[in-house]
Amino acid sequence: MTVELCRLDDIADGDSNRFVAEMGGVRRGYLAVRQGPRVFVYGNSCPHIGAPLDFLPGEFLNAEKTHIMCSTHGALFRIEDGYCISGPCAGKSLIPAPAEVREGIVYLV
Repeated sequence: MTVELCRLDDIADGDSNRFVAEMGGVRRGYLAVRQGPRVFVYGNSCPHIGAPLDFLPGEFLNAEKTHIMCSTHGALFRIEDGYCISGPCAGKSLIPAPAEVREGIVYLV
C-alpha cells in the first residue's frame, strides 16, 4: 500500500514539517525532514514517553538543524536513521516510516 504524505515543497530544504496520514485504516502523525531531494520520515512519537516531538507545529530540529530534538526532554536523534544519541531514550530509535519521493510527491510505502 502506498499513501501520499505531502508534496516535497511542503518541507523547506534543511527543515522539517509534520503530517497526518492514514495507513491500513489507522491515522498517525508523522514528522518529515528534508535534505535536498531526500526525505526522512518517522512516527511523531518520542520512544521515551510517546509524546509528540515538535516544539511548535512542524518544528522538530535543534537550533543548528543537525538533529531531531524532542520538545519534552531535549533528546537528540540522528536525522538519517532516527537513533537517539543523547537524552533519556539514548540508544533507542524513532519508528521509521519508509518513504520515497516520486515526481515531487512524498509517499509512505
